[in-house]
Amino acid sequence: MSGRRSATRRRRPFLVALLATVGSLLGIAAVVAVVASVFVGSLASSYDRDTDTIADAFPSGDRPTRSDDALDVLLIGSDSRSGLDPDGDHAAGGRSDTLMLAHVPADRRSVQLMSIMRDSWVDVPGHGTAKVNAAYAWGGVPLTVQTVEQLLDVRIDHVAEIDFAGFAGMTDALGGVTVQAPTAFTARGHHFDAGANRLDGDAALAFVRERYSFADADHTRVRNQQAFMRGIVDGLLSTGTITDPGRIRDFASATSRYLSVDAGLDSGTLLRLGWSLRHVAPTDLQTFTMPTAGGGTAPDGQSFVTVNDGAVQTLSAALRSDDLTHWLATNPH
Repeated sequence: MSGRRSATRRRRPFLVALLATVGSLLGIAAVVAVVASVFVGSLASSYDRDTDTIADAFPSGDRPTRSDDALDVLLIGSDSRSGLDPDGDHAAGGRSDTLMLAHVPADRRSVQLMSIMRDSWVDVPGHGTAKVNAAYAWGGVPLTVQTVEQLLDVRIDHVAEIDFAGFAGMTDALGGVTVQAPTAFTARGHHFDAGANRLDGDAALAFVRERYSFADADHTRVRNQQAFMRGIVDGLLSTGTITDPGRIRDFASATSRYLSVDAGLDSGTLLRLGWSLRHVAPTDLQTFTMPTAGGGTAPDGQSFVTVNDGAVQTLSAALRSDDLTHWLATNPH
């Protein structure tokens, strides 16, 4: 197979690429249509059946408006833990450990993924200033959405929450994930080298959760989480995945079991979004962290991360004007 054809195939989302692969193998349009519709229909049915719907995912009252076709999706990583408190933060199931905002521009030519550090000191509506992850403890998903919308002055169109166990399930379903670690560290029985690391599910969970091994704590942790998301995208778009219906089915099943979404983020919405992003490649995924400005200590002794208000104002304007690519090119991150 030529390099040109391989590059073209790699740029397609996995469902689109799968249909193209089925077509090239069968070579009969009618059969392709039937097989593709049955397979995609099966995946869609599995997703809708196994994924939980978040009741009242969005806050009531006034919210930012949307004036273009861009999309902003809030991704929440949490852990039920069942009394387990591995981070020693006494947040047994009560706080969101990971917050990311996925921005999909109106032209669908790229995707930007922004981490919001969990200790960011922000205004939580109705509760005063606190760490952003406290919003989840006090008001669940709706208050978390409201807090982020107020912070960024941008409308959240969809929300997806995944239990940390799902990170391990997704990794194993792909047969492992390769991540680029910014620094070497050892955590929870696993050692990670600076550079490329091939992870199984247990190692992936340790990789995305560790923060105490780093002098800058959550700063490196969110970079590792971004590296993991890149690894998942690379794994999904690899030839070994898009030509393996069983692996795709396993990945969808592993993800759905741990996923909760707003009522509008059903399989039909995902398929339409996937088709609109059919020309996006892994290199078109940009990751960064919401600007911060050092740390501080609250009156009750909590250590927190200070938000860089000036930089966040320009970030907010870039989100609202759907010009985040230009903002990233002119702001260090």
